Amino acid sequence: MELKNKRLLVIGGAGFIGSHIVKELLKTSVQEIIIYDNFTRGKKEFIEESLKDPRCNIYPNGGDIRDIDILNDAMQGIDGVFHLAAMWLLHCNDFPRTAFEVNVQGTFNVLEACVKNNIQKLVFSSSASVYGDAVEVPMTENHPFNNKNFYGASKISGEALCRATSDRFGLDYVGLRYMNVYGPNQAQTGAYTGVIPIMLNKIEANEQIIINGDGTQAYDFIHVSDVAKCNILAMQAKTKDEFYNVGTGKQTKIKDLCQLILKLKESNSDVCYQPYSDNDSRRLVQNRIGCGEKALHDLGFKYQIQLEEGLQQLIEWRDKD
Repeated sequence: MELKNKRLLVIGGAGFIGSHIVKELLKTSVQEIIIYDNFTRGKKEFIEESLKDPRCNIYPNGGDIRDIDILNDAMQGIDGVFHLAAMWLLHCNDFPRTAFEVNVQGTFNVLEACVKNNIQKLVFSSSASVYGDAVEVPMTENHPFNNKNFYGASKISGEALCRATSDRFGLDYVGLRYMNVYGPNQAQTGAYTGVIPIMLNKIEANEQIIINGDGTQAYDFIHVSDVAKCNILAMQAKTKDEFYNVGTGKQTKIKDLCQLILKLKESNSDVCYQPYSDNDSRRLVQNRIGCGEKALHDLGFKYQIQLEEGLQQLIEWRDKD
């Protein structure tokens, strides 16, 4: 879809990835960007600069994808929708019913509103969690769904709902399966933050870094600004009814990630290895790397930011606070 003079709705637009998508969209010739967010995880400070552009606005009083009437109202006159609103992995594990209401039922609400308002295209944020632990490396989009946690299950459901809605009502959509996303605006504290912020927090508190397992578990880390650019490309592309990996195709062991962060922070903090707890769903995924050939071929997407550069950007962003 051509973006010139289009009105776009970014659901979850004040969040980690959504705020970067809004920023990237403002570099294009869009007519208007409306941010739809209930600010449970999103923050107004993440979109403060974007809101200085008169083309960018927050939907009045925020917005929740569980509020069907409000969601429908927000979509009136909209051309394209980015759907990023979701509960995160560990949050879903602790609160599975709420995860269903937000990630599954909420996604159905978004799809229903898209159909009702004749939305030209939807970009749905899925996750590499649909794959579970790797059977083959790198993971192509045809990798089997071996997920065993509630978050991944909710994303599999969201993908199936997108495909069914497309088949039944003709809604054009593209789904993006993110690998391990990191960067500015990611939650840096709290119970549901990621491995990189946790390591940085430990270093800055002069505390021992604790790594679950032996540190050989390996993942594909991609910077949030690259993820945002892929979203824009997906909205612009002619492709539809397809899912794409969004990653670097490079695998990084957690123990190597830790050493890189220690180097960048010029720290000699101790590192301790301990077994996973029995209720930690992350123990089930020890190996994940995405093949990016399909996204490169169909969307023209290739990541730009190397891991060390991206980590340095994150550290500098943290130091500003």
